[in-house]
Amino acid sequence: MGEERKYDLEERLIHFAVMVANLSETLTDSVFGRYMGGQVVRSACSPALNYGEAKSAESLTDFIHKMKICLKELRETLVSLKIIQIKPLVKNVDMLTIALQECNELISILVLPFTERIETLYSMSCSINLILMKCFVIF
Repeated sequence: MGEERKYDLEERLIHFAVMVANLSETLTDSVFGRYMGGQVVRSACSPALNYGEAKSAESLTDFIHKMKICLKELRETLVSLKIIQIKPLVKNVDMLTIALQECNELISILVLPFTERIETLYSMSCSINLILMKCFVIF
């Protein structure tokens, strides 16, 4: 029997931030390359940091707000990665392709109609940690 795969959203967000940081270090050394490198690093790191804050949310409203910030920053990162691809600012296309795919997957995880699931669990007096486990398949 195969090893059970662990899906930990926080770990994925952290690895994504590092992936994009590594990618940014390979961008062309031009004014635009440096600008986009800084921009994409900021937006790619933000979801991991905001997710960490969401885990300690003070209310359901605070939690949903922080999770929406995660989604917004991932969408911004996706646009930045597409700009980097179209310009092109990077020679390692494989690294960029992997980052684009992971960004799309993370967006898909957060876009699922999680608000309704969160509100249902919250109405059942579930803790924020239980909500995270039930909504984002964290083991």
